[in-house]
Amino acid sequence: MKSAVEIKITDLEKEKLEKIITSKKTPVRLVERSKIILYASQGKTNQEIAKLLRFTENKVGRWRNRFASNSFAGIEKDLPRGANQGGKNSNAQAALRTKIIEWTTQRKPENATHWSTRTLAKELGTSHNFVSRVWRSCGLKPHLVKTFKISNDPHFEEKLTDVVGLYLNPPDNAMVLCVDEKSSIQALDRTQPSLPMFKGRCGTMTHDYKRNGTSTLFAALDVFSGKIIAKCEKRHRHIEFLRFLNKVYKEMPKNIDLHVIVDNYSTHKHAKVKKWLEKKPKVHFHFIPTSSSWLNLVERFFGLITEKQLKRGVFQSVKQLEEKIYSFINKHNLNPVPFEWTKSADQILTKVNRAKKALDKVNIV
Repeated sequence: MKSAVEIKITDLEKEKLEKIITSKKTPVRLVERSKIILYASQGKTNQEIAKLLRFTENKVGRWRNRFASNSFAGIEKDLPRGANQGGKNSNAQAALRTKIIEWTTQRKPENATHWSTRTLAKELGTSHNFVSRVWRSCGLKPHLVKTFKISNDPHFEEKLTDVVGLYLNPPDNAMVLCVDEKSSIQALDRTQPSLPMFKGRCGTMTHDYKRNGTSTLFAALDVFSGKIIAKCEKRHRHIEFLRFLNKVYKEMPKNIDLHVIVDNYSTHKHAKVKKWLEKKPKVHFHFIPTSSSWLNLVERFFGLITEKQLKRGVFQSVKQLEEKIYSFINKHNLNPVPFEWTKSADQILTKVNRAKKALDKVNIV
């Protein structure tokens, strides 16, 4: 019986293999091959490796031999494929790759919004595995879509520069707060107990629930300390907003200016709120552009509390929900870490203008 080729690697090669395996950006096929080589370097047979990784012995032996002959170059390049993907005719294969990319990015199937590997393979007369390899090599993911919204605020640049200036170059002897409300937080109680996580299985919870009411979280994020001032209310009208502003004003030092970053919700522009501001000359409102909630750093905190406390929480009453919210915030304030704003206004404007040009091209077409 023919014995497998012996694999010996240096410490640097071992380190490189481990980095390939742990990197989230490495293609799956290269991760698989690297695992084969790492196990082979430990003296394991092809049969043992095949059993560990659930591969065929033939596959293990092939990549083992390729590494023994050509080191990393042997596993980083794919072997020639069969005739239905162009075979050894590189020109035919290149033409097919170009066609796959063109159809994926510029055409749609008749009865769907996007291609799958199988529908496109059937249309072009190739295998779905080949289509999948082309997509992975180009970073194409037709099954995924990202949402976006470009602000149409006529004063976008002016407001953007104002708010980003507060983040990156704040005025002296002043406090900067990001203020907003997270409305309609539901106190949801599951209809059945959740099952705990254990080895080999994630935790579970029922998809249906019982609604026990809602609460609104008013929050002010101190940009430079990361601390949160919060208040839960039943509603989010100008009355509740003014109550929260008074709470914030009482807690701030009296000898400094307070710069408050808010969005364009009508409550924040109510006549009584404006009167309140007139009586507080040290408090200044800065409005972010419309459709630009990402510019308000308190939204980042809302994402944090949603992910860590609210999303999987089980609450039998609004009171219990609010107690959990306050508990989370109190613990957060014991060791707060501020969110760091890194982009300048010019960098953001460059990206926004590039996006507008891309949309203009689509509209012209």
